[in-house]
Amino acid sequence: MEINDLTPAEARVWRAFATGEAVDFRASPDEDAAGGGSWGPERTVRARVLRALLLAGPQREGETASLSVAGARVTGPLELQYATVDHPVRLRHCHFDDVPRLYAARLRELNLSESVLPGLVSHAVRVDGVLRLTRTRFGGTVRLGGAEITGSLYLESARIHAPDAEGPVLQLNQAVLGADLWAPGLRTRGQVRLTGASVSGTLNLRDAELDAPDGTALDAQSLVVGSGVGASCLRARGRLDFRGARIPGTLDLLHASLSRPGGTALRASSCVIGELWLRRGDRVVGALNLRRSQIDILTLGPEMLPDEVYLSDLTFTALAPHEPAERRLPMLERDGDGYVPYAYEQLTAAYRRTGDDDAARRVQLAKQRRHRRTLPWYGRAWGLLQDAAVGYGFRPLRAGGWLLSLLAIGSVTYGLRPPPPLKPAESPDFDPVFYTLDLLLPVISFGQENAFAPEGGYQTLSYVLIVMGWILATTVVAGVTRTVSRQ
Repeated sequence: MEINDLTPAEARVWRAFATGEAVDFRASPDEDAAGGGSWGPERTVRARVLRALLLAGPQREGETASLSVAGARVTGPLELQYATVDHPVRLRHCHFDDVPRLYAARLRELNLSESVLPGLVSHAVRVDGVLRLTRTRFGGTVRLGGAEITGSLYLESARIHAPDAEGPVLQLNQAVLGADLWAPGLRTRGQVRLTGASVSGTLNLRDAELDAPDGTALDAQSLVVGSGVGASCLRARGRLDFRGARIPGTLDLLHASLSRPGGTALRASSCVIGELWLRRGDRVVGALNLRRSQIDILTLGPEMLPDEVYLSDLTFTALAPHEPAERRLPMLERDGDGYVPYAYEQLTAAYRRTGDDDAARRVQLAKQRRHRRTLPWYGRAWGLLQDAAVGYGFRPLRAGGWLLSLLAIGSVTYGLRPPPPLKPAESPDFDPVFYTLDLLLPVISFGQENAFAPEGGYQTLSYVLIVMGWILATTVVAGVTRTVSRQ
């Protein structure tokens, strides 16, 4: 392309390229690029001119050539498919009439910060440096699937609104980032796809707003992060899907607002996570799915728990903050899979690791009561007896209370009306306390029961005491055996 074919604005950009000089067409630093469609020829640059510069532009010895333009209107599509560009590209505060096409291109650096674009086609692009889209506004899909960026991708406060998009509005599936994915304050209308992506550093979604109420707001299945995911104060309408993710650091959802009525709001199943923080935010609207995940420290606020959770085969080392068992047990009652014994065992183990044996016993008692509801009628009846008698072995003092009560009833009754002896000449002196103990204790004998024979209602009472003694003995043995087997 000859310089004589250029407009004055294009010639200015052409001359500045060889030395890397910045060209700024803006009337003021706070000018909004959204109005760029009305900018005149004095600040309009054709995309094919930029392409010619990047592929075969003039260079000056001893200078680093680069394209650095601000406040320009770029007309026509910027076609750089499969191209290799060795110069930094900085097109900030610009307005693009057409979608740039950078499919499988290789770039040194790309900066489109604070620009306005109808979309971006850059899947399989390679950037040997950083890709900056800070505060950039897109009116269509941003395709970065399979991208390889040796540095960081910056999407801080970017806006993506693609009402006509058929798929995800931000596609980063299978992308490989050598550093961070920095996107605090990101706003999207539609799905963000990060399936199979690899981020060597941190994924930052703090204060982001992801809006896809009828589907998945963030699809991060099989995501691999080198550090952690910061998503505090995140607002998501639609499902967050981290199934199969590997996050050695923290998945931070403090103060988050998650909502997908009638569906799953957060799926973090089959994950390996160092720490999951889910507390101090609005109550989750929708289901919480943590099936088969391995989490070292689970920080879970009871106030955020939804009505439906899925905890089957969830493994965690510690549960924070420390809450009474009564605050944690409703979580297990809400499990959509029904009675899951493993979940109770995990909660019991967490309390025992902190030395709270009383809370651990309460969880085990709740487990037995929940299990009782799954049994046939005769099993439920026997369970009720064990519960009433000794609290399934976790309330052993209760058996002593029953024994003392029955002993008092028998002692007073037979003390007022002693039964007649079977053999008056051979019978020992009657003792109402030891006679009642003889009836209640199935093994020990004080010689009273066989020496006296009550009549009428007093005989019926003796039968009741004998039966109650056997029931107490059996439930105590069953409960103690169950308790000892868990120690």
